[in-house]
Amino acid sequence: MIKGIDVSSYQPEDYSTRGMEFVFIKITEGKSYTNPKWVAQRKTGRDAGLVTGFYHFVRPGSMKEQADYFLSKINLVAGDMLALDWEDAGVGNDEKDEWIKYVQDKAPKHKVMLYCNVDFWLNRDKTSFAGDGLWIAHYNGKPGEPGVKHRWRFHQYTSDPLDTNLGEFDSRDALRSWAGGKK
Repeated sequence: MIKGIDVSSYQPEDYSTRGMEFVFIKITEGKSYTNPKWVAQRKTGRDAGLVTGFYHFVRPGSMKEQADYFLSKINLVAGDMLALDWEDAGVGNDEKDEWIKYVQDKAPKHKVMLYCNVDFWLNRDKTSFAGDGLWIAHYNGKPGEPGVKHRWRFHQYTSDPLDTNLGEFDSRDALRSWAGGKK
């Protein structure tokens, strides 16, 4: 397994990349918020050679408008991963599925996945649809054991001091290859 982090506007632009293989960066939320630090955070990750992923924090409302807003902010390069951050109880299972499928259609060369916590996955999800991979949050103190039976790709296991994740890959190159990037 490999280690990575995810960052948002709460973290600095020049976060530590030591020991990390990948980073997920929050870009947007709803239809109007954009993380003001995301471009610099992307540069930090890319300068360190990390595999990069970007996520959208979904809110109730039009899934297509939110997806278009998210995609309008990024100049995607090969190997960029995309994720839907599903934490708002006002967003239903069908809407979650709609966003993922829409983004898969709009960005067919990129992996599109679902981020949620164990409660959402076990108690709100009705379809077990996570696009190209499940990124599950479960702070059980056991990295790599997220408490779900479904196949997962990433496990966020702590938020101390940053949201830290494990990727179910043998190496950075294996992740980069899976994500569609060049080694």
